[in-house]
Amino acid sequence: MQQPRLETLYDMHVDLEPPQVIGQTPQGMRQVFIVRGGTFQGPRLKGEVLPGGGDWALIRPDGALQLDVRATLRTHDGALIYASYGGLIVASQEVYARIFRGEDVPLSEYYFYTNPVFQTGAPQYDWLNRTLAIGRGKVAPGAVEYRVWAIV
Repeated sequence: MQQPRLETLYDMHVDLEPPQVIGQTPQGMRQVFIVRGGTFQGPRLKGEVLPGGGDWALIRPDGALQLDVRATLRTHDGALIYASYGGLIVASQEVYARIFRGEDVPLSEYYFYTNPVFQTGAPQYDWLNRTLAIGRGKVAPGAVEYRVWAIV
């Protein structure tokens, strides 16, 4: 059996509202990060991230931050693409504290991966409806950045 190959889909920058801290719940510490907007660019896709999506993040009792993200992308030619993904950020308490203070923590100090899936009615991007992806994320002050690859 062959190993899967990765094909670059895009690099993305997303600006976020300050978090809505729901607080400690039975499942963990819940925070909601609402998307202000952003951009994405890749070999086959480019455009903007529309405001209003977000991440319903949960810091679990084991310390991992579990992502629950939904966003709408608008391509340069006007197509809309719904992206949703889970993922994990794993870091030490000290690294989390630095991130939440707004520091630009090097990616080498924490684990941050996602698994995007897409939905669209645009014929020119129909191939995304049958594409699984993997993303590597980085927290930036007031933002998040991703490099996303299609699994081929």
